[in-house]
Amino acid sequence: ITMNDGNARKYVVEGGVGIISSRLTFQGPLKKDTASFIVTARRTYIDVLVQPFIKKSSPLKGSGYYFYDLNAKVNYRVSDRDRFFMSGYFGKDVFTHKNSKAGFNASIPWGNSTGSFRWNHLFTKKLFMNATAVFSDYRFEFKAEEENFEFRLFSGIRDWNAKFDFNYFPSVLHNVKFGGIYVYHTFTPGTVSARINNVEFDLNKILKQYAHEAALYVNDDFDLNSWLKINAGVRYSYFMQVGPFDRYVKNYFDEITDTIHYNRGDKVAEYQGAEPRLTARFKLNESTSIKAAYTQNYQYLHLAAISSVSLPTDLWVPSSDIVKPQFGVQYAAGVFKNFKDNRYEASVEVYYKTMKNLVEFKEGSQPESTISDNTDNGFTFGGGESY
Repeated sequence: ITMNDGNARKYVVEGGVGIISSRLTFQGPLKKDTASFIVTARRTYIDVLVQPFIKKSSPLKGSGYYFYDLNAKVNYRVSDRDRFFMSGYFGKDVFTHKNSKAGFNASIPWGNSTGSFRWNHLFTKKLFMNATAVFSDYRFEFKAEEENFEFRLFSGIRDWNAKFDFNYFPSVLHNVKFGGIYVYHTFTPGTVSARINNVEFDLNKILKQYAHEAALYVNDDFDLNSWLKINAGVRYSYFMQVGPFDRYVKNYFDEITDTIHYNRGDKVAEYQGAEPRLTARFKLNESTSIKAAYTQNYQYLHLAAISSVSLPTDLWVPSSDIVKPQFGVQYAAGVFKNFKDNRYEASVEVYYKTMKNLVEFKEGSQPESTISDNTDNGFTFGGGESY
């Protein structure tokens, strides 16, 4: 996904006012035909408009939801072979509930901030590269107030990311892509605090988790002949959780019996594996084809859900010495048919997918269950399939 580059010749302002949201875009040249910028913003206000239509007796009275986002991008054409891009995004969703009779207020904001710098370089007419550095910061918070009591739950992920992506066209029949990526993760799976009047209660030590993630990949999209096209590739991924980290060892009765301490940079857990993929398209005639695909993937980040709580208290957690990477294998095949000079398309497709090491909180878990404990001590694991 890429953003528009912005108009390099003239300044343009566009906007719109709608029932649900309003938007504004401003773009123009920083240096004519060389550098340009674009800034866009959007904000919803359905939370304000629906209030008059909600009955005072309704449990939804006092509830509101809105989101806003901001995108910005600058690009600079250094030469015919080099271009630089800087872009940023900030967005947040906010759910609120205020009940003056009960003296209860709740707020659930969550969102992401990202910034990136990209260098596009053309080596030859057949080979070009994108080198990208990315910072992202995802934050989720739940805050509740009732009279003199206040409760807060926070979680988030902060990433530093560097990647190199190459495109190589050895001939008109081949499109080869290869490259690598490195990410440094900082996880805050869950931290809780509370306040009564002016007294602050720090209910738990912030148990952050740190990890390195890297991958190398190569992929070739090529035509063997006029009726058979192949897309084949492999990605080798690597993940390592590192210290500082404290592992709380628990017994059968869920009591902490020991603590294993890892210093900064110490290896806590390490995983790696190959992720091959193969897609084939067999053309029966000019309007009919059969397509088939096989893929397998490792996932080192996990979304753990608390089934007993209906609030969005799901937490993102990394693989660890307890949590193994999720592993999925998928098979798919289908028949595709075009009609009336490709004006209409119809298809029938089937797939089957197996999944291992799926993660969920144990039955009866609550957000406060992770206080002064490792989040993954409250997990249960299993497998799955979809088709």
